[in-house]
Amino acid sequence: MAGTYTLTIIKPDAFAAGKAGKIIAHLEQQGFRVRAARVMHLSQDQAGEFYAVHRERPFYGSLVKFMTSGPCMPMVLEKDNAVAALRTAIGATDPAQADAGTVRKLYAESKERNAIHASDSDENAEREARFFFAESDVIAAR
Repeated sequence: MAGTYTLTIIKPDAFAAGKAGKIIAHLEQQGFRVRAARVMHLSQDQAGEFYAVHRERPFYGSLVKFMTSGPCMPMVLEKDNAVAALRTAIGATDPAQADAGTVRKLYAESKERNAIHASDSDENAEREARFFFAESDVIAAR
């Protein structure tokens, strides 16, 4: 998976606001291909485990609460240099600081309700994709 795959999550704020289709279309226009996707409502345990790397950070509790507030949409995306390309496509965490035309500039509400998650490294992309999808799910979509 390294290099050509990454994980993204359309977060509960964007999903509830009906922005998932627009975000997917935006990413496809950027050259990403959806290789696996599902809609789910994360449990407290699932969100806590997924974001465990942030457990000691002051925002951890509110992040877990937010990510369990409604359905979200994890997806595996394919594109050359996928991790870096996705992070560029989504923009800065704070939509006020995001570049024009990025997902967060277009669809995020605030720094906390920022519409989308993106893996930050090839290693994390692989780990995060396996959190939501079996390898066979991604392979079958090719």
